[in-house]
Amino acid sequence: MRRIDVIGLGFGIFIAGGLIYAILLLTGMDNIQAGIWSQAVLITGLIIWILTYVFRVGSKSMTIHQQMKDYQDAFIQKRLEEMSEEELANLLDEEN
Repeated sequence: MRRIDVIGLGFGIFIAGGLIYAILLLTGMDNIQAGIWSQAVLITGLIIWILTYVFRVGSKSMTIHQQMKDYQDAFIQKRLEEMSEEELANLLDEEN
């Protein structure tokens, strides 16, 4: 994620909190209750986002893991393409 994306996301969350607060005020809640509920909604969203991040880390489905796997696969493929028929046969014999 680029720096500008993080800034935009933070600004979006800030605006969303203000909108939730304004909507709650318009529905007839007092200032304190609207503030508490808007914070509760934002904190709940933050906790859910953190849990999805922890899940991606645990399942190794993050971008860096995928990039590393793709690089290793490409490296092995290139090495296999550079090998002669004799070297490939020797490698297969070693495997068996």
